[in-house]
Parts: sequence; structure tokens; C-alpha cells
Amino acid sequence: MDKKVILFELNEVPFRILDEFCRWRPNSTLAKRRAEFKEFETHTEDVTHLSPWMTWPSLYRGVNDEKHQVYNFGQDLTNVDREYPPLWRLLAEGGVKTGVFGSLHTYPLPENLENYSFYVPDTFAAGSECFPDDVSVFQEFNLNMARSSGRNVSTSIPWKGALRLLAKAPGLGLKPRTFMDLGGQILSEREKKWQKCRRRTYQSVLAFDIFMKQLKTTKPDFVTFFTNHVASAMHRFWAAAFPDDYESFEFTEQWVEQYAKEIDFAMRKFDDMLTQLLRFVDANPEYELWMATSMGQAATVAKMLDTQLYPTDLPLFMNAMGVANDEWEQRPSMFAQANIFVTAPKVASFRENLKALRIEGEALDYAEADNGFFSMYWGHNDIHDKPDCVTLHGDIISLPDFGFDFVKSEERTGSNAYHIPQGSLLVYNSRARRLNKNGDAPTKVSALDIAPTLLKNYSVPVPDYMHEPAMIGA
Repeated sequence: MDKKVILFELNEVPFRILDEFCRWRPNSTLAKRRAEFKEFETHTEDVTHLSPWMTWPSLYRGVNDEKHQVYNFGQDLTNVDREYPPLWRLLAEGGVKTGVFGSLHTYPLPENLENYSFYVPDTFAAGSECFPDDVSVFQEFNLNMARSSGRNVSTSIPWKGALRLLAKAPGLGLKPRTFMDLGGQILSEREKKWQKCRRRTYQSVLAFDIFMKQLKTTKPDFVTFFTNHVASAMHRFWAAAFPDDYESFEFTEQWVEQYAKEIDFAMRKFDDMLTQLLRFVDANPEYELWMATSMGQAATVAKMLDTQLYPTDLPLFMNAMGVANDEWEQRPSMFAQANIFVTAPKVASFRENLKALRIEGEALDYAEADNGFFSMYWGHNDIHDKPDCVTLHGDIISLPDFGFDFVKSEERTGSNAYHIPQGSLLVYNSRARRLNKNGDAPTKVSALDIAPTLLKNYSVPVPDYMHEPAMIGA
């Protein structure tokens, strides 16, 4: 083993945002110490669609989406795990002590946890089981909060779970300053209610405290941590931070002024995490820090959004589509998807009904995978003035009778930035510290180079289907 690696998954953050943040915050840890990192511009080789639930499996499995075919949360991954196992599984089976925290498609827990220091599945897990078991109380709270804040952030708090979490807080590593920060956030919402959008970021802040406790206590050879909080802010508020990126601009000056600092806020929380990670790596020079994004984001269109169409009562929708309550199961998904498993006898009839469903005359976009898995893509924008636009087999359907509703967007934004193939990878090693004052251009590599390179680092055999290991590192 050449070095231990912390793989920090800063989902979708491109060099554009890193550069702008260093300009916005010249006294930040990133700005002050960025010259010490070796930088790589990654590109994803996915071809079907650019989404994190596909690009991260590509990065970790060393093959693109056409081969692994992991297209949605909640899929049955039994076959793909056998054919193209993820990096953490290959390492653990190769005797490398491994820690996993929040990386996508990590539920359920491995059957054999012998070579795992800790294992905390992602926020789209179907259950709250974690290793060690003490972390499950956080995961239960985390999953409840994530489920309640899809289109709009909920201000409700699952107090029963919150009190259980508070009781376990010191042992989990949750810091008093984190709770003080969170309390300040809740107080700020009384004056500026729109700032509740920042609660999405605090889920990552809480998770990072627990991650650092596990990292410091167990010191695994390889470890991951995933955060989506900056990506979430970029999707919604890119137009507020960079209004000049758009030829046509529908947002008001008030909207821009209100949300202009949201990406900066999310990045400042990342910078706090970076500060702690660099402190740890400097104190433990056997470690190297890799910050990867799997892909990036860039501006799309700056359009105001009022509503999106979504089945708010999924059981009612499934019943209307001819599937009884005991004939299907829901799986977690990102808004505005709906992921389900349908029992085998109902697969054919449900598929035919889906094919016959029309919204504004267009077929519903959906995907089907093994064992009756369906992922339906909702979120049609601003058709609330066309309540007769949904039909089934040519008949206009009553939206309430089908469990549909037009969900209002409180932030008035859909996605004014979206995925691009280019991402970023920054590598830091205190023993090979760089002082790049001239701003060398990032070296270009494939995101598929990362898994084989890490396997080689740990002297674990690289499968034949992966790329040759690349020259990645500090």
C-alpha cells in the first residue's frame, strides 16, 4: 500500500465554482492552500444520461453506464455487484480496511463487515441500518429529514428522532458548535423564512461530524464521504450567483438579491470540512486526500418556476393504475422521480398502463429494470392551468382521483444549472506538498481512471474490464 486515501465526494462541483469561491473568499482554506493540491479535470464517459446516481457508479465500478446499467436508486444491484463490484467491495475483499459514509448505492449493508471500519449508506437507503449500529440513530433522523424535503424544504422536525439523536450526540461526535450553528440557522429563518433552503446543507454538516469521529477513531486504509449540499445549491441558485451566464433571464432582481449568496454559503460549509480534513492529513501523513466530483454543472436556462406535476398520493396513483397496495413497494428517489417494485403478476399490465399515460400529449418518461423495478420521471413544469392535459388510454383523468397535484415551488426555481461531463479531482499529500503559484492547467483524465488507480495503490488486482491505472496522485 503506497498511501491511505480519503476520497471526499464533493458531488458535481466544477472548477468554475472552486475558482469563484477562491475569488469570493480569499481567506478561505481552499484559497490559501489550493496551490498545494495537484489538480485533474475529469470527464465522465457515461452516455445515457448524466445523473449522479449513474456517474458515481461509473467512477466506483470502473465502467460506464452502458455496462453497469445502474440507472436509478432502489434498483436490485445483485447482478451488477457480481459482474462489476464497487471499489469499496473490491478493496474490503482484498483485505483493505475500508470506511464508507454516504456514497451512493451503498444500501443494504454488506453481509460480511469484517474488513469495514464503518459503513453508513446513502440518504436514499430503504432502511436506517448502519455499522456501527450506534450511527443508525443519526441515519434514521437523516432519512426522515431527506424524505420530507423534496421539492420544498420542510420546517417540521421529527422530534422523537431528534431527541434520540441529541442523547447520543457526544458519542457520535456531534459537536456543540454544530448545534449552535444549527440553532442560529433556525433563528435566522424567523426573520428570513426563505433561508430555510439552507437546511439541505446542514444534513451534510451533521453527517460530517459523525464521519470525522469514525475516521479519527478507526483510521481505515480507504474511506469515502459523500455530500450533495453544494450541488443542490448550484442547481437551484446558479442564476442568482451568475446572472450574466444567460442570454435570456426571467428572474427578478429581488430573487437574485435574495439567493445570490447561497452557493457561497454551501461552499463555506465545505471549506469548514476541508479545514478539518487537511488538519487530519497533516497530522497523519500516511493519508492522501482526494476530492472528486464525478462530473460538473453549468448554466442552462434562467426561467421562473411556479409548479410541478407530481403524484402526491402514490398509493392512490398505483391503485388507479390497477396495482393493489400489496402488489408494489416504494423505493427512495430524488424529486421528482418515483421508484417502485411491482410484483411479477402485475408487471405487464402496469407497463401497458404506463405506456398509455400521456401528459400534454407526450408519453411519460420511465425506466424499467430487473425484478419489476420501475422509475417514473415526473416534475412537469407549469401546466397547472391545463388540468385536462393528463390522459390514460385516451381518457382525461381526474388528477385528485389519481393522486396527482401541482406542487408549488417556494423558491421559484427548477434547475438553472445542470450536469456536464467535466468534473474536478484535487489531490493533497502533506509529504509531497506542492507550491504551484503559477496555476498549472489541470491534467485531463477519465473518471474511469480513478478506481483502477486506487486498486493499484492498495496492490489489489485490477479487473480486466477496467482502464489501465493512471498517473493520478500528488
